[in-house]
Parts: sequence; C-alpha cells; structure tokens
Amino acid sequence: MTKSLPETLILDRVATPVGEALLVVDEAGVLRAFDFADYEPRMRTLMGRHYPGMALTPGQAPDALREAVGRYFGGDLDALAAIAWATNGTAFQRKVWDALCTIPAGETLSYKGLAERIGKPSAMRAVGLANGSNPVAVVVPCHRVIGANGGLTGYGGGLPRKRWLLAHEGAAFKDSLAA
Repeated sequence: MTKSLPETLILDRVATPVGEALLVVDEAGVLRAFDFADYEPRMRTLMGRHYPGMALTPGQAPDALREAVGRYFGGDLDALAAIAWATNGTAFQRKVWDALCTIPAGETLSYKGLAERIGKPSAMRAVGLANGSNPVAVVVPCHRVIGANGGLTGYGGGLPRKRWLLAHEGAAFKDSLAA
C-alpha cells in the first residue's frame, strides 16, 4: 500500500453474479477501488476525497486483474490475494485494511476481534468506521467482519451482497436475511 497519488485513474466495469463491479486502477494497473455499480455515486465521492481533482477515465483494467475477479466469483476463493492494491486512507485505516487481509476466505471476525488484531481492543467503533471506508471492497475483505453474535452487520455493498459473498466463501454466520 502507498500514499502516493497516481497520475491516472481508469474505471472499468466487470459483470459478476452480484452485480456490475467497478474497478478503478491507476496507470500501473494497481487497484485503487472496487465497488458495485449501484453504489457508484458513493464510490466517486470516496475517490474524490482520496484523489482530489482526478477524473475517472473509462477504460479497461489489466487482464490479470479482470481474470482474478472472474476466478474469485467462479469459486477460486484465493484468486484476489495476488491483486496489487493501494489506498490513500489514514494510517489507522490502512492498518485496519491490512488486518482485513489476514481473514481467510471462509472465515469471519467480529469488530472486537478486528480491533484486538490491530492492538486496539477498545477501538471497535473506529475499526467499524475504517472497515466501512474501505475503498477496495471484496479484495480487502471487509465483508468478512460480522457482529459479535455472528450476525450480519452493515456492508457498503448492501447486506444481501454481503450474505452472498459469505455464503460463496462458505463462511458461518447467522442469516437474519433468510427469514
């Protein structure tokens, strides 16, 4: 991860089983954002905060990145691990996002567990805010953070999508949406 500003931001759109994914890459092909088309306004606002004044130019992400996304949604749950990504969040946010990457596919962690993992056991709310500000969803697996009771909690891509991602990965969780 880096805090340097890219020269160019390219916006690609990729079909997935849970909706059109938005991939934002820089000129080197490094992923700067991953979101879904139904949340594009929020993603654009976030990108504007992280990269003030930079336009998103329509284009195509590198084939290797597009293929990794396709493999993940096709069942290769480790396919996203090799994707190079960078963010411009705060040092605390980046620490939380790094810790998210230590949660393997098929496993979940509570906000308290994530706060403990970064050495800040009383910072559950701050961890939750950082988790919710993750610009590279799915690749940095914020969907793997669930409530202390094992239930689904907020997700920037919507709870039905979080449910699908966790079920796709074979993770155990309390499914309050199946009622």
